[in-house]
Amino acid sequence: MSEILPKALLRLIDELGNLPGVGPRTAERYAYDLLRREPHISTRVAAAISELHAKVAYCPKTFALIEVGQEVSPLYSDATRDKTQIAVVEEPLDVVALERTGHFKGTYHVLGGAISPIDGVGPEKLHIPELLSRIAEDKVKEVILATNASVEGESTAIYLQKQINLAYDKMQITRLARGLPVGVDLEYADQITLGHALQGRQKV
Repeated sequence: MSEILPKALLRLIDELGNLPGVGPRTAERYAYDLLRREPHISTRVAAAISELHAKVAYCPKTFALIEVGQEVSPLYSDATRDKTQIAVVEEPLDVVALERTGHFKGTYHVLGGAISPIDGVGPEKLHIPELLSRIAEDKVKEVILATNASVEGESTAIYLQKQINLAYDKMQITRLARGLPVGVDLEYADQITLGHALQGRQKV
């Protein structure tokens, strides 16, 4: 292909292909689509990418994404948020997902991933010490473990529960309810989801 396509287009295809979930064919379509559009669109995309690291930072308290120049996340500094309740999530975009529900009025703590030995991610690479410190500083009454319903997410939740119990023996620790999503047939549900659905069954 290197002899067929211009080098600039090949470079863009290669870079797009490095993104998660973007295969070679998808990268080719994205790159060619940008080439076909008006040049100012590519310029806007390039400008947005170039500003990414310069204008986005991590909150030193919650590790959620913030604007450069902000001291802490607005979701933490907001006086109407309940600092005695922390939802622990794996990634910053998980905060966005929970906020969209409109049902949570506490604060967040982003771990920065999940425990995954196969990927070389151990507890020491996550923001667990900062979480334990926050529990004391903010006089937290409830920690909600909102990690993903995956093997890694479950392992991380179990590890966090043990660490919190060791440091705070009377801390209320809860876990997001698990069950079958609407529109999914039983035959297509994974074992973890089915197991949680059985454990969390309700009387009707």
